[in-house]
Amino acid sequence: MTPTHSHRLLVVDDEPDLRTLYELTLVREGYDVESAGTVEEAWALLGQQRFNAVITDMRLPDGTGLDLLRRMDEAGRREKGIVITAYGSAENAVEALKAGAYDYLTKPVDLRQFRAVVASALGRTPAPAPTPVESPARHRERPVVGRALGHRDGLASLDRLVGTSSAIQQVRSLIEKVARSMAPVLVFGESGTGKELVARAIHDVSPRAGQAFVAVNCGAIPEMLLEAEFFGYRKGAFTGANEDREGFFQAAQGGTLFLDEIGELPLSMQSKLLRVIQERAVRPLGAVAETPINVRVASATHKDLGAEVQAGRFRQDLFYRLNVIQITVPPLRDRLGDLEAICRAVLERIANDAGVTPVPTLAPDAIDALRLYGFPGNVRELENLLHRALALSGGLVIERSDLGLPDGQFGDTETESELLPLTHDASPAAPAMGPPAPLPPLPRDLTAYLDDVERDILERALDRHRFNRTAAGASLGLSLRQMRYRMARLGISVGESGADRNDAS
Repeated sequence: MTPTHSHRLLVVDDEPDLRTLYELTLVREGYDVESAGTVEEAWALLGQQRFNAVITDMRLPDGTGLDLLRRMDEAGRREKGIVITAYGSAENAVEALKAGAYDYLTKPVDLRQFRAVVASALGRTPAPAPTPVESPARHRERPVVGRALGHRDGLASLDRLVGTSSAIQQVRSLIEKVARSMAPVLVFGESGTGKELVARAIHDVSPRAGQAFVAVNCGAIPEMLLEAEFFGYRKGAFTGANEDREGFFQAAQGGTLFLDEIGELPLSMQSKLLRVIQERAVRPLGAVAETPINVRVASATHKDLGAEVQAGRFRQDLFYRLNVIQITVPPLRDRLGDLEAICRAVLERIANDAGVTPVPTLAPDAIDALRLYGFPGNVRELENLLHRALALSGGLVIERSDLGLPDGQFGDTETESELLPLTHDASPAAPAMGPPAPLPPLPRDLTAYLDDVERDILERALDRHRFNRTAAGASLGLSLRQMRYRMARLGISVGESGADRNDAS
């Protein structure tokens, strides 16, 4: 006999046959079920008792399922909402998630998926039934690219978003709100701002915290391996497939899959990813049947995906699926008021990892120097600077002289101009005997200014490596695909006669 789970559910649908089907399915799972045929009937039942979840059709005789969700939200009701929408209606699904629904289902409803979504909403995420060809040991294997974290590892994620500025407080507030639902989240921000940390925090404060968090850098996987890495494969599916292998989606079953740099995925893979998100099932390479998945997808990018859609480099339908809720992570230069607190937190973490006690502190002139620096690499660059400073510091206080940019611009002179990044054609001047030189004017268009600097660096690297894009990119820590993207964005062209031969050699 199926055990009782002590969960009370409310099913709202105006079609008696479907309502009965849903009721019977849930009763067999051991739930206590009530039903209603209209918004008003459902609201009357909600006024009489508490439920754990409300499962409602989108279209009802006296309103919509969204009307019911909004009324519940205004009344401070804590029931999870699951909306059933018309087949293929992505707009309704997005609207439902934005209205506060935990998840949605499309008609015709797959009862296996129906049970899985309800269980997930109630924190009872069931383990997937293993396929006959997979052993438990193989099920635990991880692909090379990507990291899986449990609740214990990600516990401090939200606390690591240090600061009291309004920008970071808004990010924390959004994290706590969106964590309650299954709504896909798109994290937008510059490189080094902590987009993955935001995704980890969403997972950490959600009901999925006890399950895996799998992080994937979409730009780091060779295009020919994307499908195998994401969906897994069966033994013999291709040359070299000597055993069954799970993919990222299977590894994240019951948890969260974080797709970093989602804008780097090629169009062919975007269409396959869209289908998996819509159907909630994956088919490993070489497999005949699809495997249902229960995975929340969070993604991140530094690109303007709206512009990428307009340029034809990103699928519009996938963009709408991923961008249900967007969280923008502010750059460090926009929250310098948090700089001192961030430095303390980073130094404490670095010192603890290195076994250094007591934790060193920053001298006032060192903090002043950091405030004057623009941090194009954001918090990641700050962490690197503090790692270096801790290693070079000989005492309990980190002085300004212990700090340094990657090119060593922080020296012994006290002029403020040395704390600004040099342009590509500038060189450090000899110490002057007179008054310090005036600061260079700030650029009127920072984006154009940084593009000019990046364009010059790429052109110099190409010239140094005789226009071999692979070698030039490698010297700058870029893959060939990243090099091509940057060259295209900045309008850099090289002679095809030499470039392609060199790249292929």
